[in-house]
Amino acid sequence: MALFSKKEKGASDEKKAKSSSLAWVIVKPIISEKAMILSGKRVYVFQVSPKANKIQIKQAVAEKYGVHPVKVNVLVQKARDFFRRGRKVHTPRVKKAMVTLREGESIEVV
Repeated sequence: MALFSKKEKGASDEKKAKSSSLAWVIVKPIISEKAMILSGKRVYVFQVSPKANKIQIKQAVAEKYGVHPVKVNVLVQKARDFFRRGRKVHTPRVKKAMVTLREGESIEVV
């Protein structure tokens, strides 16, 4: 009696095909004054999932916008509490990605 059985190859291929979609990586593009200045230099800023890494971000941007990212820089903006109009306000932790594209490529963000 075998304790461990071999899995069928077809079942594992289906799981890989479902997990290859990277739609969950990019949350939204960030549209701010600084992001618009950077877009003139072929650098675009996106809010990304906290679990995403640079390779996944690069693949997601290529898949979604049909461009070729050259470089990805990632930063994590810390959560903070501050007072606004006498009330305590909390901003959540946000992960941002700054994606540099090839020469001559652009993304229509707005």
